[in-house]
Amino acid sequence: MSTGQWLIAPEGTTWFFDAGAESLDFAAAPEPVHGRDLGEWLAARYERLDATEASERDLTDARGLRAAITRLSIAAADQESLGPDDVDTVNLFGATPDIPPTLAGGRRQAGAGRLRTGQVLSTLARDIIAILSVEPERIRRCDAEDCRRVFRDESRTVNRRWCSMQRCGNRAKVRAHRARAAQALAG
Repeated sequence: MSTGQWLIAPEGTTWFFDAGAESLDFAAAPEPVHGRDLGEWLAARYERLDATEASERDLTDARGLRAAITRLSIAAADQESLGPDDVDTVNLFGATPDIPPTLAGGRRQAGAGRLRTGQVLSTLARDIIAILSVEPERIRRCDAEDCRRVFRDESRTVNRRWCSMQRCGNRAKVRAHRARAAQALAG
């Protein structure tokens, strides 16, 4: 499973955002409107999940988990206390059965059958639990004032500033260049 997804910015441009963790990608994804939206987003990332399986109950659960992950990751990025209700929500999902690991090549593949939406939600909850328990300092926010997306800084030096160099990093560099050029003309 790789992280990242194509998003559409408010101005209509498409750009690739890699939050650095499955759970943070889930939180950054567009809000699912229907169970089908949720099923398609999850099935694109988990091949054994049937996209049509997501029910209205799954949609409600996913929205609650997504909101809790969003608030927890923002609190971690801003170095604030984690909300107890959000911690409880994530812990509840994390306590349910997740996607079992499998090793290919055997004649029997226990746990290799069709996935259920609840298993994927549990896996996403366990992902954010692991990140916030072990390396909360790696949860960062984009430095762009008009963005502020949350991501997991996977850089060796933990100094990533932008959600995406192709979007916010590039825009910041263009603004800095224009400011220097204007300063040179004025000076």
